[in-house]
Amino acid sequence: MHLQSRRDLSIGHNHTGHTHGHGCAQHSRNAHRILLALILTGGFTVAEVIGGVISGSLALLADAAHMLTDTVALLFAWIAIRLSQRPADSERTYGYHRFPVLAAFANGVGLFFIVAWIFVEAAGRLLEPVEVLAGPMLAVAILGFVVNIASFVALHGADRSNLNVRGAMLHVLGDMLGSAGTCGAALVILLTGWTPIDPLLSVLVGLLVMRSAWFLVKDAAHILLEGAPTGADVREIADELVEHLPTVENVHHVHVWSLSQDRSLLTLHARISRDADPDSAVAAIQSHLAERFNIRHVTVQVEVEGCSDDSVAATC
Repeated sequence: MHLQSRRDLSIGHNHTGHTHGHGCAQHSRNAHRILLALILTGGFTVAEVIGGVISGSLALLADAAHMLTDTVALLFAWIAIRLSQRPADSERTYGYHRFPVLAAFANGVGLFFIVAWIFVEAAGRLLEPVEVLAGPMLAVAILGFVVNIASFVALHGADRSNLNVRGAMLHVLGDMLGSAGTCGAALVILLTGWTPIDPLLSVLVGLLVMRSAWFLVKDAAHILLEGAPTGADVREIADELVEHLPTVENVHHVHVWSLSQDRSLLTLHARISRDADPDSAVAAIQSHLAERFNIRHVTVQVEVEGCSDDSVAATC
């Protein structure tokens, strides 16, 4: 005898509309913060191009190209958050919750290409130094640093546990460090005339951005590859359910994965005692998983005898 039962314990169903409303408000706040950073970064990109042309500074033009890439990345991040709120449909039954994770992964990969370009550009400048008008370069770099701080502060008020917000913050942080490095390089060039300081500082900034990009790509890839959420070990889950729920005799075929960084899903087979009520057993399993592992979207296949999947496998 096999009974399959499923109950939706998603946050909206389990906690009343207040929690669901809080989640919508958080997403709206994230979108507004990223949009503000997008406007600031995109606006200054134009100003930096003009400053680079006037001063003849290749460093400013290179940083403008960097900021243009980050402007596009912020645009994608904003679109991703907006799309994630679209409801599920017949083709995307889980909705668009994973789109921000995909955008975060793309942003992280994009950062690697940006860093590689910085390294190549730095090597070229070390081999063939370029004359720079340090005064205009310093003025534009200071303005850029102020704008980047404003963008970072705007994103700092968003949900920093959100991978997409983290990706956007990394891009802005890279811009901020780049502007700081450009300010320092401009001062050194202005005081000493030593131009190699510009590419050397660029390499240092690139290394810092690469380290952060690695962790971003790693976390996003784990979700995209259906990795188990942090703290959810399938063996521990099976053992704990059997240990704490008297009606559950065996738990197997446990699969747990992340739909997004804050939404986990789980399916399992549970063999229960013959005198147990299937609905009560399912409710107890789901309640325990929600309280112990914070997994609230659970599908349980209840079994009283052998596992149907094992029978099919043996026949094949």
